[in-house]
Amino acid sequence: MTEQIEMPEDSLLPQGVGPQLRLAREERGLSIVDVAAATRISQRHIATIEAGNFAALPGRTYAIGFARSIAKVVGLDQNDVAAKVRAELDQLGPVDNSRYGTYEPGDPARAPSARLVWFSILAVVILLAGLFMVYRVMFSPSAELPSLVEEVQEEDGPAQAAVEAEEQLVAEVASGDVTFTATADAVWVRFYDAAGRRLMEKEMALGESFTVPADANGPQLWTGRPDALEITVGGRAIARLSEDDVTMRDVPVDAASLLARGQEIGETSE
Repeated sequence: MTEQIEMPEDSLLPQGVGPQLRLAREERGLSIVDVAAATRISQRHIATIEAGNFAALPGRTYAIGFARSIAKVVGLDQNDVAAKVRAELDQLGPVDNSRYGTYEPGDPARAPSARLVWFSILAVVILLAGLFMVYRVMFSPSAELPSLVEEVQEEDGPAQAAVEAEEQLVAEVASGDVTFTATADAVWVRFYDAAGRRLMEKEMALGESFTVPADANGPQLWTGRPDALEITVGGRAIARLSEDDVTMRDVPVDAASLLARGQEIGETSE
C-alpha cells in the first residue's frame, strides 16, 4: 500500500502542483535522479513539471501522465494531482495537442477499458451479421451467408502474429546484456548507477568493450564521444546515442531505456 505524505496546512503549501510535487519528493529524501529511475521519465521533464512549466512539455497528455507517475512515487494522491494539473492547463488556454492524440498516459479515467473495446468490436460484428441475414432473407433467399467471424479471424491472424513476434523479439533482446564497444582510440566514458556510484571510468581503447552489470540500479553514461561507441542489447546492434562529437551526461543505458529511444533492432555487425 502506497504511503501517503502528510502535507502541511493549505496556507503553508507552495503555490502550484509542480512545487507541491517537489516538496513531497524532498520530504521523502528522494532526488530527481531517484524519481527518474523509478518512473523512466527524463530528469529534464521532472524538473520542468516541478517548476510548473507545463507549457514546455510536448503536450497536455504528457503533462498529466507524467505528473500522475511522479505523484505515485512521492506518495501523493494521483487523481488529486491529475485534477490540479488539468486545472492549471485550463488556465493556460487552448493548446494544440492534435499530434499527440486525445489519450492521457497514466490517466485511466480517460482511457477506455480493454473489455469495452472488445465489446464494441463484437457488437459491430453482430450488427453486420444481422444486416447480412436481413438482406439474404429479403433480397436473396438462395444466397449463402458467409462466415463474418472467420473473415475477421483471417484478417487479424497475420497482424496479431506479427505483433506477438515483435513483442517476443523485444522481450528477448531487452533481457540480454548491454555492451558498449569503442570504435576509436581514447574514448573517455564514465558509467554509474542511479545513486551516483561509479561502475567504470576510463579511456577505452579502440575495440575495447564494457558490459553494463545486469544488477546495476538505473545505470547511466557520461561521455564526450557518443559517436565512437557501438551499442548492442542482447547481442543485437542498435543505433548509437549520437552521430556527433558531443558531450552527453546522465543518459540511461539499461536495456529498456535504450530500446525505448525508438531505434530499430538489427543484427550485430560481423
